[in-house]
Amino acid sequence: MSTLTALMALLFFPGGLIILLVGLAYEWADRKLVARFQNRIGPRWFQPLADIVKLLAKEEVVPQGVHPGLFVTLPVIALSGALTAALYVPVFGLAPSYSFSGDLIVTVYLLSLLTLCTGLAGANTLNRFSLIGATRTLTQLFSYEAPFLLALLGPALAAGSWRISAIADYGADRWLILAQPVGFVVALIGLMGKLELPPFDAPEAETEIVAGALTEYSGRGLALFRLGKGVELVVGLTLVAAFYLGGVANPIAFFAKTLALLGVLAGLQSLLARLRIDQTVGLWWRYGTILALVQFLILIVWKGLAA
Repeated sequence: MSTLTALMALLFFPGGLIILLVGLAYEWADRKLVARFQNRIGPRWFQPLADIVKLLAKEEVVPQGVHPGLFVTLPVIALSGALTAALYVPVFGLAPSYSFSGDLIVTVYLLSLLTLCTGLAGANTLNRFSLIGATRTLTQLFSYEAPFLLALLGPALAAGSWRISAIADYGADRWLILAQPVGFVVALIGLMGKLELPPFDAPEAETEIVAGALTEYSGRGLALFRLGKGVELVVGLTLVAAFYLGGVANPIAFFAKTLALLGVLAGLQSLLARLRIDQTVGLWWRYGTILALVQFLILIVWKGLAA
């Protein structure tokens, strides 16, 4: 009975199945908002779920010249990493399922698994579009991971802890966006870069390289990658809201703040044109990292003077 209870807890609220469904709902909201901003109708509410069901029902085609084990395993690892990261984050405004000192660093690296697996998936094939997409994906990874991590370390330094729950509790009555506006902007743009959202979608530019690193994927593999991206979107928005927007103490605050952030992301996607990969890497790595480091050093000096 204990095993059955544990499985039910993993699947249902606030478990993995619910997080997957919320990830699909946020994907729909993002697509719908972008469509309305561009004077289009956009998809119906069930479209992301219908796409996933269709992909899961399709045959998994393994192309020639790939390592079959990697081809099948990489999507599973990508989704597993995103779901594991959700264990340490106050999703839905509830306490994290598991917490330990330094779980912030572990969570950031788990969120990187999706990008790493996407790049390896593209490099595992012989398709030229997949290879170009893999190169762009892994190149962009190094440009956004460091600024995103530094932006999250600002609130961690202010709270004096690297535990996500402690940082969220510290920010529950403090809107750190007012004290650390640079970190907030860097975190938001870094999240867009991690998820390859426009204008940082050069790794999967449809008009240039079809679907980028995932061009050869269909069926279950593509479905798992899409589910992982939805989960990472929810987890990333939760971290930014919990650290910078006064915390997510309850489900109402969680949905209000994360959806507000999603609206900002949709607006940026609608306003900005796609950047070339050299612009994406060069500009953001140079200025985003420097800005995050400057704010980080200011916080260290301020903490030293306050002590």
